[in-house]
Amino acid sequence: MQINLTGHHVDITPAIRSYVENKFSRLERHIDKMTKIHVILSIEKERQKAEASILVNKGKIYADAQHEDMYAAIDALTDKLDRQIKKHKEKLTDHHRGEKSPKGSEAV
Repeated sequence: MQINLTGHHVDITPAIRSYVENKFSRLERHIDKMTKIHVILSIEKERQKAEASILVNKGKIYADAQHEDMYAAIDALTDKLDRQIKKHKEKLTDHHRGEKSPKGSEAV
């Protein structure tokens, strides 16, 4: 898992970097093939904004979150991404049993 962390109008401290890496490592338990993660942390007036895009097997997942506190915005972002990854994983699994009813065996 490769995490690119970018800050717009905010300095990326080692504490924030380790917090983001810790939170995003939690997402790996749901899906194995996350090839690239791009996280952007920014400050716009009084809002702290965190957004991320993840390249996964057969798709791309994007989410963003805003809060007054940067750590809370990162928490909300990882929660949103967690839900989206679960949904993406459900889409990829085949829910059909593989059993087909025979067409010509209807009761008369």
